Amino acid sequence: MGSPMAENLIKAGYKVFVFDISEQAGKLLEEKGAINCKSIAVLAESAEVIFSSLPNSQIVENTMLADNGVFAHAKEGTIIIDLSSVSPTSTKKLETLADKRGLKYADAPVSGGVAGARAGALTIMVGAKREVMDEIRPILNVLGKNIYYVGETGLGDTIKIVNNLLLGCNMAALAEAVVLGQKSGLSPDTMYEIVKMSSGNSYVLNAKMERFILAGQYEGGFAVNLQHKDLGLALELGKELEVSLPFTALASQIFERV
Repeated sequence: MGSPMAENLIKAGYKVFVFDISEQAGKLLEEKGAINCKSIAVLAESAEVIFSSLPNSQIVENTMLADNGVFAHAKEGTIIIDLSSVSPTSTKKLETLADKRGLKYADAPVSGGVAGARAGALTIMVGAKREVMDEIRPILNVLGKNIYYVGETGLGDTIKIVNNLLLGCNMAALAEAVVLGQKSGLSPDTMYEIVKMSSGNSYVLNAKMERFILAGQYEGGFAVNLQHKDLGLALELGKELEVSLPFTALASQIFERV
């Protein structure tokens, strides 16, 4: 996700500094006009706006809080925008610590996959102070077509959790339905043709059936372990708020077995 977003920022005329633990990823972006930094510290000292796109809350916290991390080396007034899908509790903690250092922090998880990132057509859900949102909206417009301000820091992560809860549960249901139909003698093509015109239709059916299931293409743009992680974030938030999530728990178990 991070590489195509960085490419779009380069194309838009921004001076882009990059760091990735994959040397190859950094070199590829350098070939396209980015400045490939040797460390997070060097990047943090150089950039006025810092984006992070990382797998989970712990990695985000380590990136921000380590001695050679972002918070220790960013200049006062730097804006940090975390595009990751992570825990709202972790995000709120990081904003508090950022504020103490004179840094601005926003959570801005994205939806749309690698294809949406390449096209600059992501949906971006932003949690931040209003004045921070006003500052970052122009640069977010380079990355996405649908930019939503949802309120205080942490709420961007919360709405992403809600979205991915629905996505995960719907994908598990679609998989079960297709297998049941096939075992009963229905072809996948017949099921798709009829269900898409009936009450069982959904975004997941239209996004996954033709492009992946019917095409026999099972190398999607979103890793199974990341979807499982997102369902875990929903369960974690539900536990914090004392909200029962039985469907989410079952879907999480299904993804865990895959």
